[in-house]
Amino acid sequence: MEHITLLLAIVIVTALVFDFTNGFHDTANAMATTISTGALKPKTAVAMSAVLNLVGAFLSVEVAKTISGGIINENGLRTEVIFAALVGAILWNLLTWLVGLPSSSSHALFGGLIGAAVMSAGWSSINGGTVVTKVLLPAIAAPLVAGLAALLATKLTYRINRKITDPAQLKSTAKGYRAGQIASAGLVSLAHGTNDAQKTMGIITLALVTGGVLAPGSNPPVWVIASAGIAIALGTYLGGWRIIRTMGSGLTDLRPPQGFAAQTSAATVILASSHLGFSLSTTQSCSGAVMGAGLGRKGGVVRWSTATRMFVAWGLTLPAAGLVGAGAEFLTKQGPWGVAVVAVLLVAGSGAIWLLSRRKPVDHTNVNATGDEPAGVVTTAIAAVSPPPVGSGVADLKTTIHAPAATAETPADPARPAKV
Repeated sequence: MEHITLLLAIVIVTALVFDFTNGFHDTANAMATTISTGALKPKTAVAMSAVLNLVGAFLSVEVAKTISGGIINENGLRTEVIFAALVGAILWNLLTWLVGLPSSSSHALFGGLIGAAVMSAGWSSINGGTVVTKVLLPAIAAPLVAGLAALLATKLTYRINRKITDPAQLKSTAKGYRAGQIASAGLVSLAHGTNDAQKTMGIITLALVTGGVLAPGSNPPVWVIASAGIAIALGTYLGGWRIIRTMGSGLTDLRPPQGFAAQTSAATVILASSHLGFSLSTTQSCSGAVMGAGLGRKGGVVRWSTATRMFVAWGLTLPAAGLVGAGAEFLTKQGPWGVAVVAVLLVAGSGAIWLLSRRKPVDHTNVNATGDEPAGVVTTAIAAVSPPPVGSGVADLKTTIHAPAATAETPADPARPAKV
């Protein structure tokens, strides 16, 4: 630690700030469906998720090794490049949080890192094979696999319980699925800490290598693992309520069996990928699982207008963060004054986004309040040809879901299921 310079210390702090934004940006991955179905109260949900994120950070370092020594070449890399990459990732995270889109914090980090490295040393500094096999391919496969698994699991769940009609059995089954949701949400939180906290560990380790503190190929020190785990846990506890609203009720209307299927499918994909060192997007995995669960219930639909905006954000994440990272690196190459300018721009941009978010605050008190967005042509057509079953088994579990309280801004919707 005695060899850490002022610039390296700034980079480490900035990396932990990114980890913090990653935490509140991705809280929705684990807890959106649990909150939207009423299985847990919002504050309880994010507190549980924060603790399990911290625990998950200590379970593996495979993803951290992929980032610190796989995506870009360490030799000759300047510490300023890491700083510029983090600026691109943080600003993109905050911007997508402001508009409530569950974009990928992971891809924001990769984009910023690639853009800054290319600006610093050219395309030869990028390990193209690693980017393709451990970043791009998982980005395509993860949401598809998680979505298909959630769709099949949801169909199986409703099929098994289709003959349950007794009210007492329905109530007991509903409680069981809500308990299952809590357990599966905890598993997703654990998986998120295992996968996403490692990305910050990898970035800090890479910065320590560029600063000469660690030898190339070194594993993250214990203090790096602990600090990354604490930062992502604190961010998770803060709660990214805007994105929780989108994931929980903006994509589809979920019931406890669907939430359980979605979370279990997503957690399986994330944990398996972490074990293999694939630095996939937990956001994309969870979003794919939510959509799969939405389509898995007869009469269930996905709000494709919201999904389309989300897909666009996914596609823009790598290039947008890359351009910001490249621009930041161009300034840092000018010398100390350039680094200072980038730091000022980061603080100013973050402050401006926060002020904009205060115009229409979203927190634990109104996270389940939804607007009256039109269903869209596709959703209406699906609902028309495949209406939800009446009085059949688990479909009647809608009585366990909390409806948002009516307010002046969000009038009660009689079509939404209410708790009895």
